[in-house]
Order: sequence, then structure tokens, then C-alpha cells
Amino acid sequence: MQRKAVRGVLPGIVMVGALVAGAAGLAACTGSDGNGSTGDSKAGGSTAPPPAPPGKYRSLPQPCKAADPKRVRAMLPAADSLTEEQRTQLYAGTAAASFDGDRRVGCRWSVQSPQDTRLLSVDFERVVSYDRGVASDDDKARQVYVRQLTDAHLPFPGPTASATPGTASPGTAAPGSAPAPSGTQAPGGPAAGPAPSGSAGGSPSPSGSPSASAPPELGSRVLEGLGNDAFLDDKLSPAGATAAQSRTVRIVFRTSNVIVTVEYSVQPALPGTVPASAEIQSGARELAQALVERFNE
Repeated sequence: MQRKAVRGVLPGIVMVGALVAGAAGLAACTGSDGNGSTGDSKAGGSTAPPPAPPGKYRSLPQPCKAADPKRVRAMLPAADSLTEEQRTQLYAGTAAASFDGDRRVGCRWSVQSPQDTRLLSVDFERVVSYDRGVASDDDKARQVYVRQLTDAHLPFPGPTASATPGTASPGTAAPGSAPAPSGTQAPGGPAAGPAPSGSAGGSPSPSGSPSASAPPELGSRVLEGLGNDAFLDDKLSPAGATAAQSRTVRIVFRTSNVIVTVEYSVQPALPGTVPASAEIQSGARELAQALVERFNE
């Protein structure tokens, strides 16, 4: 009788052991992963940051009307022989062809007088980031600006609050750019030295020093106080035997997610006459400043 009772208990013990082992296996599948976290905590983990808001500007103004008419007239003096109707048409400007008026627009003016030929253009480009989780519209616009600064071979002014990673340190050239040409003026400092003949800095005199009667050459440089970022590119065409040298001043500035370009070119009628950089740069910069104020309205 005693032996039979022991045999009856053993199967029950085996069954309880199997149930305990099964419960342990289930806990291993749904329990801790060894780091104190559970499967449910993984599902509710940290989420990706929200995308950056769109840029400040959602559209662009009409460039032919955005330019200050008084400044345009001062930069492009018309011949006295023009009628009032011809003057009105001249200063109205010609809109550049555009496939999307909310992304890129421009306007052109030209005037020819007995003294010289003058060309003026403005261009607005609204930059859009197609992945604002990676870069905002302002970040993409700054990248476009830095590429143009690099192409102009001007020293990069250094990182700012909106600078993108990998930019150059202050006072160095932008990545992949060539050294700044001789005669380039750094912000707030004097020109680096005399420019070679035919460059934006003008031609040296035969004695090796600038002529006392020649107007000062300002040269290309990074600008301060014009939008978020700005630079000025000043180029003087090579001297020719029959054609006069022309000077072209280009100002590029960024205001939030819009890149604005002002280009002003003057070619005198008489060979041997060199357009003064100070006058042309002053006109282009005044127009650019007026456009900054127009965008800030």
C-alpha cells in the first residue's frame, strides 16, 4: 500500500515541473531584454523631431516694380532725345522669362547714351527645402549663397548661427575655392594689395604705384549689414584697342530663404575711359539696400 501511494504522487510532481518550465519560457519571450526595458517600451520610444517650418517667404514680388524707380532712373540716365513715352517704356523694364513666378523671377533694363551704355538687372530666387526634416528652407538658401560666394573666390566670413556643418573657419576661403584674388578687400579692412592689370582692382601705373589722379578702387569683398549674408563682385573687362573697358558690379545677398542678385554694368563710349568702381558700386549697393527694405515690409 505504501509503494502505490508514492507512485501516485510522482506524476503530479512531474506535471507541476512542466507547468513551471512553460511559464518561465513564456516570461523569457515577453519579459525583460536584459536592459530593464520591455517590448512595450520599445514601441513607445522617442520619435523623430518635427520638420522645420517653411521659410519666411512663400512668394516673390514682381521684380520690375520692386526696384525703386528713382534709383533706377539715377543709375540709367536716358538721353535727352527720348520722348516721355520712350522713357516710361525704358524704365518699366523687361521681365525675365520664368517657369514658376513663385520660385524665380527677374527684370532687365538697358539704356544707351552718347556717354556710355548701361545695363541693370535684378533676380529673385526663392529656395525651398524638399526635406525639412534634414534642412530648413533658410539652410538650403544659405547653401546656395555659399556656392556663389565660392564661385566668386571670396574669403568665407566664417560660421554663423545658420551655418551648415563643414564650412570654413573665419578668414579662410570656402571649401573648394581658390584663394581670393589680389586686390580683394576683407570686411572692414584695407585691400590686400594692388590688383593685376585688367582685374577688378584696376591697372597699376608704369612706375609701379597707383596714379595720383586715378579714383580709388574698392574691389570685390564680403559685405556686412545687407540682409543675412552678402558679397560684392567687381569685374573690369580687359582693355582693348578699339572697345572701351566695361565694369560689372554684382551684389548677391540672402534674406531668409530668398537669394537676390543685383548686376550693374557700365561701358563708356570712348576707348581708354575706365568706369570708376566707387560710383558703380555705390549705385548697386543703394539699390540692393532698397530691395532688402522691400522684402522686410
